[in-house]
Amino acid sequence: MYARFNARKEAAEARLKTLTDELDRHRRLNRAIRVGRAPDILVAILHVMTRLNIAEHFIVIGTHALYAYEAAAGVRLQERALATRDVDLLWDTRKRLQFASRMKNLDLSMLDVLRKVDSTFEIRDDQLFTAVNAKGFEVDILRREAADLDPHPLQLTDDEDDLWAVQARRANVLLGSPPFSAPIVSVTGRMARMMTISPAAFVDFKRWMASTAERDPLKISRDRLQASIVKELANRFRLGV
Repeated sequence: MYARFNARKEAAEARLKTLTDELDRHRRLNRAIRVGRAPDILVAILHVMTRLNIAEHFIVIGTHALYAYEAAAGVRLQERALATRDVDLLWDTRKRLQFASRMKNLDLSMLDVLRKVDSTFEIRDDQLFTAVNAKGFEVDILRREAADLDPHPLQLTDDEDDLWAVQARRANVLLGSPPFSAPIVSVTGRMARMMTISPAAFVDFKRWMASTAERDPLKISRDRLQASIVKELANRFRLGV
């Protein structure tokens, strides 16, 4: 039994080394030929969440979802459509008990997870659902409006210094939309898989946001631009079909 264990262990370690070397080769190749342009910190956050097995509990929504759509279509979108300094992570509260159990086993808070990427992440005093790093990049944790037996307010873990999740209008619609995922590549060649919403759901949501009275007028034109771009991508490249 001991000999068989050692043989399997050696085979597993050899396979891991081979895969690690291949991944590093692709990362360097991606960087050399400038394949990616997603923010490195975004890819790093997605990678860490996948490694910790918590990625299934979050959906990327908002502007950063465009990186998944352009990667799937094999195109590059205009820079002004992608301009943003924050990423919105929609937390699926329907699976909050599984998430809590996983985080307890890891002995981590959500803020700890972000600090594995950048140790300078701190929670904003005026927005307890937002973590910001020293360079001003923000991570917002959103949730659907309280429904069924959802507790409210809701903190991600039992850690009293952890992030809280803020209710977002129509977030339940996004949670119920067909999922869409694609591998994205950062400017440094790093890779991660992004889980987001279907292009059709993105278009509908952006059009709705642009029509709301309380929407920042400076963001309305960008909402409409993003909706039209994703609509064209979906039609031309049959994304989400």
